[in-house]
Amino acid sequence: MELAEALPLGELAAAFAALPVFPLFDTAYFIISVLYLKYEPGAVEMSRKSPFASWLCAMLHCFGSYILADLLLGEAPIGHFSHNSSVILATAVWYLIFFCPMNLFYKCVSFLPVKLIFVAMKEVVRVRKIAAGVHHAHHLYHHGWFVMMATGWVKGSGVALLSNFEQLLRGVWKPETNEILHMSFPTKASLYGTVLFTLQQTHWLPISEANLIFFFTMFMIVCKVFMTATHSHASPFAPLENLVCPVLFGSVASGHQSHHHDHHGASHEVSHPPPPPPPAKSKEELNEGTRKRKAKKAE
Repeated sequence: MELAEALPLGELAAAFAALPVFPLFDTAYFIISVLYLKYEPGAVEMSRKSPFASWLCAMLHCFGSYILADLLLGEAPIGHFSHNSSVILATAVWYLIFFCPMNLFYKCVSFLPVKLIFVAMKEVVRVRKIAAGVHHAHHLYHHGWFVMMATGWVKGSGVALLSNFEQLLRGVWKPETNEILHMSFPTKASLYGTVLFTLQQTHWLPISEANLIFFFTMFMIVCKVFMTATHSHASPFAPLENLVCPVLFGSVASGHQSHHHDHHGASHEVSHPPPPPPPAKSKEELNEGTRKRKAKKAE
């Protein structure tokens, strides 16, 4: 009790939730988003050949979550572009990362200690967007739990969910990289986070919104900074998912598919055997054939 009084977490969480994200945290969000775009194969070459296509891809990386959320809620998907200051800031970040002389800006922001700070700041924006998406959907659809979860999810991971469309702008088509089929950690975390915020918004989770924003942001910062620093792609949810998913959804029979494939392959070979190769002719048979052709010509 004394520790709780010494650490006023409620006041700290309320002050943290009231912290404005523009322009400082939004700048970090834009930097990391455009930085990941530059990491894509062929992105630099595309920026030289078609700067407008590169700019559109950068805007999708920066504002894709807003576009997708507006589409789900039946609002104008281009509405967020009315915030001129945000669009100008994102455009300036895109230009500096791709076209700064001697790549100075890119080298500075991609330096690992600096990059980790920006990664942490980006997660602050991500959690705010999840909370804002759930709150907005709750205002429009007071009892629509699934609408709240869908809106909060795309607000937190809309860029990844739009990755296939963004690849089309770069002239790439990789349907096997669908984010829903192969969820990354931010997409999974956004999904789990939006469930928590939906339960909180509907008063099923006895915690204030400020406290939930604070604790979930700290969780996201720790996970993302650690994964970025160690260059790890392993999900922190994997151990729990490996325990729960086989119980709820069954396990994948690894040998069943390959056995099924081999069985059909064997039956196919039996029903349609390849024609045997013609037997090789001996030297005597070749000589006999030559003599017969000569005798036929003589006749």
